[in-house]
Amino acid sequence: MTLDRRLVSLLHCPLCKGPLALVHDPEMRPAELVCPADRVAFPIRDGLPVMLESEARALADDEEAPRIAP
Repeated sequence: MTLDRRLVSLLHCPLCKGPLALVHDPEMRPAELVCPADRVAFPIRDGLPVMLESEARALADDEEAPRIAP
């Protein structure tokens, strides 16, 4: 299942209300939505983003946050 880019552009970080970047796994499936400002990643399960703070993972200190495409 794919995540529509239009949907991603409508979603915002539930913590800071900032934009999110879509990150794919090695097989090019949508894996996470990352907030570069808060350095957290929200999982995508069964094609649906889980936008709960309790489900988010913090990016590691050495993990580069993706850039938001204009």
